[in-house]
Amino acid sequence: MSAPVVVSVVPASAAARSGIRAGDEIRSIDGQVPRDVIEYRVLTDEEDFELELGRGGLSLSAEVTKRPGEPLGIEVSSSLFDQVRTCDNHCEFCFIYQLPPGMRKSLYLKDDDYRLSFLYGNFTTLTRFTELDLERVITDGLSPLNVSIHATDPTVRSEMLRNRRGATSLRWLAALLDHGVTVHGQIVVCPGINDGAVLEDTLCGVLDRYSGLTSLAVVPLGVSRYGDEPRMRPHTMIEAQDVVAAVRRWQQTYLELLGRRLVYAADEYYLLADQPFPPADHYGDFEMYEDGIGMARLFEAEFHGDRREGSGPTAGFFASVDGAPAEGYRSVRSGDAPGRPIRLRPRRDAPVAVLTSAYGSRVIAPLIDTLNRSDVRVIEVENRFFGGTVSVAGLLVGEDLQRALGEEPAGHRYLLPDVCLSEGRFLDGLTPDDLPHPVEIVATDGVALRHAIGAPA
Repeated sequence: MSAPVVVSVVPASAAARSGIRAGDEIRSIDGQVPRDVIEYRVLTDEEDFELELGRGGLSLSAEVTKRPGEPLGIEVSSSLFDQVRTCDNHCEFCFIYQLPPGMRKSLYLKDDDYRLSFLYGNFTTLTRFTELDLERVITDGLSPLNVSIHATDPTVRSEMLRNRRGATSLRWLAALLDHGVTVHGQIVVCPGINDGAVLEDTLCGVLDRYSGLTSLAVVPLGVSRYGDEPRMRPHTMIEAQDVVAAVRRWQQTYLELLGRRLVYAADEYYLLADQPFPPADHYGDFEMYEDGIGMARLFEAEFHGDRREGSGPTAGFFASVDGAPAEGYRSVRSGDAPGRPIRLRPRRDAPVAVLTSAYGSRVIAPLIDTLNRSDVRVIEVENRFFGGTVSVAGLLVGEDLQRALGEEPAGHRYLLPDVCLSEGRFLDGLTPDDLPHPVEIVATDGVALRHAIGAPA
């Protein structure tokens, strides 16, 4: 177990008043050694406590006194202070196996840790879940969780995960639901493996044994040009249409028997099937937004001003927890910081070009067309870096943007969605400053895009 390190201290906070500094190690809180930021948050929620710190090789104590409910006022270096529970499945469809070599080391880490599911919305298969984990989830109220189901047939699930524990680990899903834990499920559909009759059996099994799920996302597997699993291939249009039809049938069944639709197909399926998205009210409060469910309709509603700014889903479950580092969906996108040199940008009245992916173009281009403006266009950027079926904006990289912008004129305003950046970098390690033209980083929502192109609200 490694002690969490203080990354920053909020001025005039309880931590600052107690003399805590950036770089300090937190070795214990009132004599207890927290395993993760969840326990840390509980322990520091007290009004008065003592911190054992490490500073420059020395040990010292800090007495903390604060008001009830007042945050300590620090951010720590990691979410988990003990070892991350890595994934011991070997799924054929795992996208991590399809990453090119030479990327950041952290991108190759496979986790199957229920704590990261709670903190950041990661999915867990529960194959490493234990009685002690169940007890902690219930006792500490670690809800909601995200669980990968893929198939309810034990043999099929075990085969898909390449892990014999996959055949029995869904018993933990039943236990979580029995104890009132909110669980969002996911099925990654692989053509010829868990679609067709297997998908029908899975959706029937959910109704029979896991109807307490809050939601169930049906998403297509992603295939990059680096994948080497012979059974993994893209969906055909007919296969995508069959999945959409199956989801639609089961939505009606769930609606009749449970009073809610429960299962939803990812937006990508409607694009693959060349079918229109369901209406916005189909998605309720867009709880499955981060799983690619209802993103297009929410973006459309925001763009047309049908949702007020700041409404809709939030990024990550612990978006404002005291001390939790900004990882995953909470990571800083733009990387802008005071003192960072700003490249000379075109005037606000210059022609506008929106950079996006193949799928993003199919959503955004029709919205731009409604403005009837000849000075605004969409640039569809082909993802050659990953290749295969990768067509989402979040996986655009600097190398592909360099190529696309290299063919474009100077003096235009180029808008780039922030979803393809993490802490100011693309997945290939490049930054916006490496692009041939200045770009404006825009939040990935309809309100921000409409504002950026200067359209009236």
